[in-house]
Amino acid sequence: MVSNGLSQYPAPVGGASLLLTFKGPRNTILIIGGDVLAASRAFAALEAGMQVIILARGLVCDELRWRADQQQVNLTDWDMLPSVSTSPLPSASEESLSAFLAENPSISLICITIHTADTPALARICHAHNIPVNVTDHPALCDFSFASTHRFADPSTGGQSALQVSVTTNGEGCRLAGRVKREIVSMLPKDIAGAVRQVGKLRRLAKNTDDEVGDCEEGENSSVTTPNRPVPGWRSSAIESKDESSRRRMKWVAQVSEYWAITRLASMSEDDMKLILSGDSPQTTSPCSVQVPNESSLHNLTLLPPPKKGRILLVGSGPGHPSLLTIATHNALTKHADLVLSDKLVPAAVLALIPETVEVRIARKFPGNAEGAQSEMMDAAVEAARRGLTVVRLKQGDPVVYGRAGEEVLFFRAHGFEPLVVPGVSSALAAPIFAGIPVTQRGVAESVVVCTGVGRQGKEVKLPGYERSRTVLILMGVARIAQVVDAMIRNDSDSGEGLQNSEGRREGRPYPRNTPIAIIERGSMPDQRVVASTLGDICEALDIAGEQRPPGMMVVGWAVLALQGAGDTSVLEEGEERDEERIRKWLGGCRWIMREGIDQGWAEV
Repeated sequence: MVSNGLSQYPAPVGGASLLLTFKGPRNTILIIGGDVLAASRAFAALEAGMQVIILARGLVCDELRWRADQQQVNLTDWDMLPSVSTSPLPSASEESLSAFLAENPSISLICITIHTADTPALARICHAHNIPVNVTDHPALCDFSFASTHRFADPSTGGQSALQVSVTTNGEGCRLAGRVKREIVSMLPKDIAGAVRQVGKLRRLAKNTDDEVGDCEEGENSSVTTPNRPVPGWRSSAIESKDESSRRRMKWVAQVSEYWAITRLASMSEDDMKLILSGDSPQTTSPCSVQVPNESSLHNLTLLPPPKKGRILLVGSGPGHPSLLTIATHNALTKHADLVLSDKLVPAAVLALIPETVEVRIARKFPGNAEGAQSEMMDAAVEAARRGLTVVRLKQGDPVVYGRAGEEVLFFRAHGFEPLVVPGVSSALAAPIFAGIPVTQRGVAESVVVCTGVGRQGKEVKLPGYERSRTVLILMGVARIAQVVDAMIRNDSDSGEGLQNSEGRREGRPYPRNTPIAIIERGSMPDQRVVASTLGDICEALDIAGEQRPPGMMVVGWAVLALQGAGDTSVLEEGEERDEERIRKWLGGCRWIMREGIDQGWAEV
């Protein structure tokens, strides 16, 4: 999917629906009709916790009569309504309905499932009372429609779960909507409903409340566009108020929801949840524990073989697409690992390759807890290796490209284990290729620099200055895009070179505002998104794009447009005079472009 930014804000394109959910006893729905479809509408409303009134004339299906007997719905016979007029039947029906609506102000939605001559007139009465109405088989009279909906069953309980998926084609193909819904349902993991159940429990624990429904955590139907918003550092020994603890824990719930595999979420126990929210280190347990001999007996020294020496592998998992795993990484995960300690950014598609007999732990690098989580994983690796296990420390991309592998190598060495470092395909180089961007290109980019947008413990870092022939790859900085862009384009120096002083955030010349930049999110994954613009417009473009999709990276420089469309490989030869024309041609006269997904060819590789 490709979109652009021709105007300051996106132009609304008609034909869509405003998708909402209604639930709770404060909403009452009136269903006019007594047929099987009316019963289906009533059941859906009851599952949403709504009050249901059935207004019917003549025959009423058995299900509705049964639900009325069970006091689940209020069944009213239209012929028993007070007569308010001596006019002919259609007029009497209109006036009766109008009077009924006036006497029941709690009605917020109306469904008409009957097919009679006065159906359009009844719809007009609903409109006159400003109550949204749905009229079966009369789309021109409808204010809302019913999507093709599936409610997932929870396999562990056999009951219905809180997870629903709905699809609408907005009247273009109702039967097709049902098929699309089935396709979506079939592709989701079988334990998706269990994951929703357990995350709901985790949220309630985090909020210190037993309420079934509470405020959504960050990143879920909220104005917060990234779960990685910078927060102050946190230590388990820190003193928190109840509100501070709740906010911090809810941020961590958002992290777990975003990064953990569905299977892992579904299998969380209550002890797991408490451990996640506490920030304490877990006690290492494994079915592969080595029995320690009784040191009081000298016979044990000769009769028992020496304990197996464990080992630690520092492994890169590549940018995310399972096809980009090296053979060494695949073997480490599928043949050698007894314990896998994975970073949270490693996608579920890679973790799914690990045999079920292997214990997998996900790093709890939540906002404010990165240092604590890092120490926790290193301690766990040493402890398991001492028990003779093969530990795979799994990292996204390449372990030594901003993967903190260096400090882990030194830590493991100091504790008696020389780790084997297994390289991985770095996302810094692979993600741009998936976005159609070469990091170097003759006539455009002669060199490339890889840097980070955020330093240790969230500190600011100095970014390289502008060089026309250079591509700059910035990892771990999308959540701070405004500060990064400001550092690149700001000129705080009085010198002609535009160099910033030693306290600035840039080493070298400021970047022109029309310098191309691309933000690549979830590079190489099916839901990859590329937002491309200039430094002057990229912040607004990212805001317009909506919720961020970590992990993300930035590519800055003229290589961004080199292979787009007909291509442009004359950047260095022609100089800056044609840059504005070059930008207009690249963006098609718009201010930004957005692309979704990856090349379909990857499905066959």
